[in-house]
Amino acid sequence: MTHTIQPNNPEATPAPDATDIPAAPSATAPDAGGASSAVPAALKRRIPKYSDLAPLMQFKKPGFSKEARLKRASTIWELRDMAKRRTPQAPFDYTDGAAEEEITLRRARQAFLDIEFRPGILRNVSAIDLSTEILGKPSRLPVGIAPTGFTRMMQSEGEYAGSQAAEAAGIPYTLSTMGTASIEDVAAAAPNGRNWFQLYLWTDRDRSLELIERAARAGNDTLMVTVDTAVAGARLRDVRNGMTIPPALTVKTVLDASYRPAWWFNFLTHEPLTFASLSRYTGTVADLINSMFDPTLTFEDLDWLRETWKGKLVVKGIQTLEDARRVVDHGADGVVLSNHGGRQLDRAPIPFHLLPEVKQAFTTDNTNAAIMLDTGIMSGADIVAALALGADFTLIGRAYLYGLMAGGRAGVDRALQILEKDMARTMALLGVSKLSELTPDHVRLLNK
Repeated sequence: MTHTIQPNNPEATPAPDATDIPAAPSATAPDAGGASSAVPAALKRRIPKYSDLAPLMQFKKPGFSKEARLKRASTIWELRDMAKRRTPQAPFDYTDGAAEEEITLRRARQAFLDIEFRPGILRNVSAIDLSTEILGKPSRLPVGIAPTGFTRMMQSEGEYAGSQAAEAAGIPYTLSTMGTASIEDVAAAAPNGRNWFQLYLWTDRDRSLELIERAARAGNDTLMVTVDTAVAGARLRDVRNGMTIPPALTVKTVLDASYRPAWWFNFLTHEPLTFASLSRYTGTVADLINSMFDPTLTFEDLDWLRETWKGKLVVKGIQTLEDARRVVDHGADGVVLSNHGGRQLDRAPIPFHLLPEVKQAFTTDNTNAAIMLDTGIMSGADIVAALALGADFTLIGRAYLYGLMAGGRAGVDRALQILEKDMARTMALLGVSKLSELTPDHVRLLNK
C-alpha cells in the first residue's frame, strides 16, 4: 500500500490540538537578541574521559619492509617517485626520458588528461568484469606489458620480474629483442604465461630468422615487429649521462651510487647483462641501437615476415591511418598505435588522438585486426578511456618499469594492482560492468 507524505507548510496555521500544553521549562541560554534558546548537550564543554580518547589513540606501527613501502603507493606516479629515489640517474633517465625536448611524451600524457568522462547512472555495477580477448586468447585484464630494452639494467630482476608478474596477473608479456634475458630463460621463468616476442628486423636476415625460430620453439604465440626505428632517436638524457652498456663506473656514477647502494649491490652481485639477441655488448646505447636497426626496412620485409611466422603478427609503431590500413593489407593481425613512448621522433602524432580515426576506418573496412595502443598511460582511467574510444587492448612500458625499479617483482605486481583497481573504479563510476559496454559516448575529447 502506498503512503503519501504531505510536505509541511510553514505558513499554515496549525490546528488546535489537545496536546498544545505549555512544556516544562528547559535549560536555555540568551541569544544575541535577548531571547532564550536551548544549548544541545553535545555542545556543552566537558573534560574528556579516557574511554572516549582510547578509540582515537591507535598509533600505527611504522612499516619499513618492501611490501609496506610499496603498499603506500596508490598511483603509478608514486611508484615513479620511489623508483627515482632508488635508481641511479642514468638508468632511471633511460626509462623516464624521451627524445629531444620530450614534447611528444608530454603531449601523450596530456592527451589522457584532456578528456571528460560521461558517466551513466542507476546501473548495476556490483560486479566489474575486466577480462577480454586479444589475438584469439583470453586476458584477465585489457593491458599487457610492452617490450622494453635493457630491463635488468633498471633493476636486477628485469624481464624475469615482468614476465612472472604478467603470468600471475593473467596478461601477455612481450620480450624485447633488446631485452636482457634470453627468449628461452623468460619462457622457463614464466612457463604458464602468455609470452610474446618483439622483433627488430636486422639487415642480416639470417640472424632475424634465427630469433623468429627461437621464439616459436619457446612457445611465443605472437610476433610484434617494431617499425618506427629507422635510426635511433635523439635521447638527450642518455647523451648527457654518458649512458653505456653496462653502466660505467665513472666518478659521477660512483657518487650517484653512494645514495643508492642497494641498486649497485644487486647489479654487481648478479649475472652480467646479456641480451635476447646477442651474448655480450660493450658500448654506448646509441651505438647499440643503431647497429640493430635497419633503415632499409620496407613493406616487402613485412610480407617476408608474414610468410615466415605462422603465429599472430602485430606491427608496432603505427602513427598514421594510411600505414595502419596498409600493414593490415600486408597480413598483420593487429597494430599497435605507438610513437615509441616519445623516444624516436619528437612532435610525433599522439596515439590516443589517432585512435578514433583508426577505429572508424577498420570498422568501415570490416577488418578484424586488433587495435592496440601504448604511450602515455599512467593510470587505469587512461586505459578505460582508450578502450572506450576503440582500442581492443593496451600496453604499458614505463608504468611497469617504475614498479620494477621501486621494488622488483613485488613492484611490478603493485603497478598492475594499482591499474586494475583504477580500471574497476572508473568503470563502476561510468556505470558499466564489462568492457563491451564501453562506447565513445563515455568519453569526450577536450582541446584536441
